[in-house]
Amino acid sequence: MVRAETIVYQPALVADLRKLVSRGEGQQLEFKRKASYPDKIVREMIALANTDGGTLLIGVDDDGTIPGVKYPEEESVVIHQELTKHCRPAIGFTETWIALSDKRFVLVWEIPASPRRPHFYSINQTRECYVRLADQSLKASREMAEILRRRKSAKGTQFTYGPAEEKLMRALEVNPTISLKDFSKLTGLNRFLSSRKLIKLVLANVLDIRPTEKGDLFSRK
Repeated sequence: MVRAETIVYQPALVADLRKLVSRGEGQQLEFKRKASYPDKIVREMIALANTDGGTLLIGVDDDGTIPGVKYPEEESVVIHQELTKHCRPAIGFTETWIALSDKRFVLVWEIPASPRRPHFYSINQTRECYVRLADQSLKASREMAEILRRRKSAKGTQFTYGPAEEKLMRALEVNPTISLKDFSKLTGLNRFLSSRKLIKLVLANVLDIRPTEKGDLFSRK
């Protein structure tokens, strides 16, 4: 493992860091003051890997101030341990440290969008999938997790345009989005069949899916 005393202060790197932080948290950028809650940090990393990838900074406050951390080795170790214990399958990342001084550091984790998604936080025989939406990491629905899994081989996905699909398209002419629950109510199909149809339409690039705190919303492409 890298040791803090081997990392030297480089003004250009710090300037680049400040420029990055000035953008604020967003779809591909997350700040954490410390690794006090490594489970939350790993969930953020999983969300980035499952969506568009991005950068996680340890040692940066939510308001954009950069106090750094005093013991980067300790911060790094707890995150690595949490990843090993709970992230399935393992995500790819690169980790670098930036010295703010000889006693304060920022840990930079670069997480690419993963070709192995979906990734899950696994604990007590349960698996939780997370995705990124703006500056939030949200727990993904079963539909979102299934779409992530099947998108890897979804080229040429076919579907049948029947009465349910026709009702859906007419409804989307009136309201731009629809939930799984409302689609089920609209068509009279049970949740399972409604879910399968919406997943196929997303994979066929007919619909978009947008996760929200209250559930997924589907809209026309």
